[in-house]
Amino acid sequence: NYTDPNQLIDQYSADSYRLLLISSPVLAGEDFALLDKDVSDTARKISMIWNVYDFFATYANVDNFDPRDTSLTDDSTKTADLSKLKNPLDIWIVSRVHMLRDEITEGMEEYNLPKATAGILPFVDDLSNWFVRRSRRRFWKSEDSADKNEAYATLYYVMLYLSKIIAPFAPFMAEELYHNLTGLTGDSDSVHLLDWPEAGEVDVEIVEKMSHTRDIISEGLALRM
Repeated sequence: NYTDPNQLIDQYSADSYRLLLISSPVLAGEDFALLDKDVSDTARKISMIWNVYDFFATYANVDNFDPRDTSLTDDSTKTADLSKLKNPLDIWIVSRVHMLRDEITEGMEEYNLPKATAGILPFVDDLSNWFVRRSRRRFWKSEDSADKNEAYATLYYVMLYLSKIIAPFAPFMAEELYHNLTGLTGDSDSVHLLDWPEAGEVDVEIVEKMSHTRDIISEGLALRM
């Protein structure tokens, strides 16, 4: 009464199948109906990570962006220093990925995988449908080269950090994303051999204001409809 898992993996990827199952009620010992559509939906949602990467790579190659030229990280924690960021969108998305890391850590420490994975897809939606869309013009020809460089550095940092924290749940995607971003290809250069990222700084005020802003926009769009 369900499709052969091998067929679903071949069609939608092992990462999609894995992420769906470990975020399902099965982990709590409850019933779960495995539907092809659910695997397809999960695949579509996590594929947005590749959309973001393709967007970044396209413009970064045109502008010859080198992440080594602009470091956002604090030397002590190896996480982004928010004081180096000026644009509220950058502060927000970095705070969000740090929050996701904390949520995953808390869920994993409780051996609660559905809780650990609950925030992954909502974050991917935030990254693709809010940060990239609102920042798109910053990556085009711009008179403010400093802001453009900050946008590149922020998106690079967030994707690299994301590859590390989704590695336990989407191992194949995480590995490929990590290699693509770092250019490292050796057997010893695996995202799965890295230490778990340190907790990063979160600007709670910016996160709350952005959430409020999005609520207002959502209500406005609903009224327009």
